[in-house]
Amino acid sequence: MAYQATETETAITLEPASTATAAVIWLHGLGADGYDFVPIVEELRLPQSLAVRFVFPHAATRPVTINNGFVMRAWYDIKGLSREGIEDDVGIRESEAVVRELIDAQTARGVPTDRIVLAGFSQGGAIALQTALRYDRPLAGIMALSTYLPLRGAIAKEVSSANRAIPILMCHGTQDGVVIPQMGELSRDVLTELGYQVEWRTYPMQHSVCMEEVTDISRWLQARLK
Repeated sequence: MAYQATETETAITLEPASTATAAVIWLHGLGADGYDFVPIVEELRLPQSLAVRFVFPHAATRPVTINNGFVMRAWYDIKGLSREGIEDDVGIRESEAVVRELIDAQTARGVPTDRIVLAGFSQGGAIALQTALRYDRPLAGIMALSTYLPLRGAIAKEVSSANRAIPILMCHGTQDGVVIPQMGELSRDVLTELGYQVEWRTYPMQHSVCMEEVTDISRWLQARLK
């Protein structure tokens, strides 16, 4: 499918040839930017009839503790990667608010919330989960790649009834040394215990994306947005 790319200071948008009837807001990982996943859209080989707008926002720059305070694009600060590590509650919720504004921008352009998928890789996937599970209108789905559920201790009290049935795709590399598989598995189990339906996929890869995963993402998106 042919797309027209436009860029602002905050995001890259891929517009389908016909009027968009659905949208995917796709958040990049730590230290990357919105361009990171733009090339994958062509690899998804979505049918022409599926008029999906892709939005790839840039995270703000901030110092990241785990990287010696180096300033980079990040959705929140990371103080450590252990299960019990202190999380950047303020930063996570600030980015949640940013994504809520991105959803509002799509609804203002005529795409209803139940035709919007929140997607993200690593840190971006954490924010996709953080936002969608708390969002007060039904969304089309969550695509969480090589990531984990942030603020696990608060989730049970903060989930929105509007998205208790939201489809969730979680993909993870079995050789991931950045977000170790156990973090993804723990997140999957927490969500399952809360009653969410999680489709869990693993691949023999590190902290990355593979073609088998891209194929699964395409299939899942087409099922959600057909």
